[in-house]
Amino acid sequence: MSINSPTHFEFTRARIDAAICPDGKSQALFWDTKQPGLGLRVTAGGKRSFIFEGRLGRQTIRVTIGPASMPIRVPKDRKGNPTGPGADGEALRLLALVKAGADPRAEKAATLARETAEREAAKKERLRHDVTGLEAWATYCEARAPHWGDRSRADHAAAAQPGGEPHPRVKGRISQPGPLRALLALPLARLDTNAVQTWLKAETTRRPTVAALHFRMLRAFLNWCGEHPELSGIVQPDAHRPRAVRELVPKTGTKSDCLQREQLALWFKAVRELPNPVHAAYLQAALLTGARREELAGLRWEDVDFRWCSLTIRDKVEGLRVIPLTPYVSHLLAALPRRNGWVFSSPTAADGRITDPREAHGRALAAAGLPHLTIHGLRRSFGTLCEWVEMPAGVVAQIQGHKPSATAEKHYRRRPLDLLRMWHQKAEAWILDQAGLPVPSASEEPARLRVIGQQG
Repeated sequence: MSINSPTHFEFTRARIDAAICPDGKSQALFWDTKQPGLGLRVTAGGKRSFIFEGRLGRQTIRVTIGPASMPIRVPKDRKGNPTGPGADGEALRLLALVKAGADPRAEKAATLARETAEREAAKKERLRHDVTGLEAWATYCEARAPHWGDRSRADHAAAAQPGGEPHPRVKGRISQPGPLRALLALPLARLDTNAVQTWLKAETTRRPTVAALHFRMLRAFLNWCGEHPELSGIVQPDAHRPRAVRELVPKTGTKSDCLQREQLALWFKAVRELPNPVHAAYLQAALLTGARREELAGLRWEDVDFRWCSLTIRDKVEGLRVIPLTPYVSHLLAALPRRNGWVFSSPTAADGRITDPREAHGRALAAAGLPHLTIHGLRRSFGTLCEWVEMPAGVVAQIQGHKPSATAEKHYRRRPLDLLRMWHQKAEAWILDQAGLPVPSASEEPARLRVIGQQG
């Protein structure tokens, strides 16, 4: 084609701006008569860009150089040295590559890959300085929440809460900052061994047990971060591993608090005299059922079957388990007020149910002159006191919701509720006898039957 063709001319800014794509075509190509291989592509939408076209072997290749707004010619100083980029200079370089047998497209792909890697590295470096532990913690909790129970989700949310807000479960109380809040507020890259050590020293001095619990949470969080590529280059997943850190973690040990047989009378007397009947009923039911603290606190009226004398417990391990509703516990529950759907309700709690019976239990222990006993210690007491009536270990485990500890228990023992009830009532009667309390008799059944009538 002649160089005087409308598609071949010396590129100038005026002629490039005047170039248009003919009607009915998606694009038009124009070629520079001054620099071989340099072209201009104009699309039907008016977009303009410089291109390079050359022959590599028997193949015609075409590469985009850049937008048509870039300089057409390489600018030079007075001595003829290039001072900036230009479309003709890039076309000249690509022409040299083609003549040498190299494919400009491969070079462009390599350049793009390198630039992408550089951008990713720069992004990671920005993250190293910008992302805080709180942001990563929120992502961690969201990812792990399906694998946790309600209590674990609540504990992890409380661990990093800001504080200064109304308590989520106790009306009138202001929440305190979570134990991990100050540590996680640091940039993620600064969650190193020194930061963990400083945090542990401060927390252990004030609340050693709480520090041990939240150190385990922190350890799981750091391990999770180390397993994710987008965070592994930022966080130090082994910040919790040095001996200097591990030696600061308080040793929790095995707790052994438990009510003794001779303490039962004093304990029952003090608990029954508590001014709040819900607290009194809860603590007695905790001892006589061996249920976990939150399992019992989360009991709803729909879980209580007064007719067939059973309780459905939302077990944190097995999901649901059904245990006997023994006579004395039935008597306790039937006397409770029905404010809402919770058995152990509370008019002052945000969610309408009992939240923390430890304070009431502490007052009862002090009044009775008994040593400190945790709520979980009541569960431990049930399992221990059952040995006085020679209750089989498998029956105790099934009532308390422990996993089977032997092959026979795991695969061959499925005790019906009636068999559990026989042993459970025997244990309850013995405990009440040691406490000097009568077991509800048949003459006291009308109170329970009234509740059944209310249930319809």
